[in-house]
Amino acid sequence: MENYTFNSFTLELEGLKVTQVSMYPVFFFFFLSYIVIILVNVGIVILVYIDKSLHQPMYLLFCNLPVNDIVGNSIMVPRLLSDILLPPSERLISYYECVVQAFTTHMFGTTSHTVLMIMAFDRFVAICNPLRYSAIMTNKMVIKLTVSAWGVAFVLVGILLGLTIRLNRCRTLITNPFCDNASLFKLSCESVFINNIYGLTFTVVLFTASIGSMVLTYTKIAVVCLTSKNKSLNSKALQTCSTHLFVYLIMFLCGTLVILLHRFPQYSDYRKLSAILFHIIPGSLNPIIYGVQSKEIRKFLSKLFQSRKVLSSS
Repeated sequence: MENYTFNSFTLELEGLKVTQVSMYPVFFFFFLSYIVIILVNVGIVILVYIDKSLHQPMYLLFCNLPVNDIVGNSIMVPRLLSDILLPPSERLISYYECVVQAFTTHMFGTTSHTVLMIMAFDRFVAICNPLRYSAIMTNKMVIKLTVSAWGVAFVLVGILLGLTIRLNRCRTLITNPFCDNASLFKLSCESVFINNIYGLTFTVVLFTASIGSMVLTYTKIAVVCLTSKNKSLNSKALQTCSTHLFVYLIMFLCGTLVILLHRFPQYSDYRKLSAILFHIIPGSLNPIIYGVQSKEIRKFLSKLFQSRKVLSSS
């Protein structure tokens, strides 16, 4: 018979199941991954800030992704690193810290979708309506799109967690390496029917809007490119859109894998690992992909390295 502890404010994280042999290699892998995420994402934000040629709507909107990656990983990874070095019985977390972690985890995932949606809109205007691009994509519009991306995510996730924190808790074990909504409402012995319905609706609406906007946007862009004889336009469209699509596919595939593995309890260890990699892989690759593909960023970096060479040689 299961022992119940009602509304305890101290919870236990199951965490990753690592052996004594693999503990330090796993720790250093996630530690180095976190360092890379912070360095490349902070670097790309600073780069856009100091280089005036990058003060374009595309790069200003893109800066939302590095900020999201920094916040999402900073809430999750340091806590994960400390838990790896602790025995399972000592992996304790307060209820309020768990709620904050769950909120930021879902904000991270949702904002990844909404930011890529507003970036798709920017590419649509730039390629399908280039003559009116500067008139449409003003600083005011960039701010509106940014606020919308974060605001929509905040409201959706706020309702998601609001429905969960209303529940009384009778368990204390979080069967995950970090807190999320599903792990929190599974602590309750009450009916979670409303939570399941809203969670399903939330996922369907987010994925439908995300995939739908991508399909519509890139279908129209493809039509414009196919009917246009402007090779310069087609080349620019291919470069910027392929980068955006690649970033979207990485995020989408990582997120879909986590959702699918939730349906198979026998693969819980794989689900835990995929949930962590959902944070780490996009956060590591996004700035690198954009840095490699962007002519403006490559030019700035080459100028920077050349000036340093001149200074060192003198």
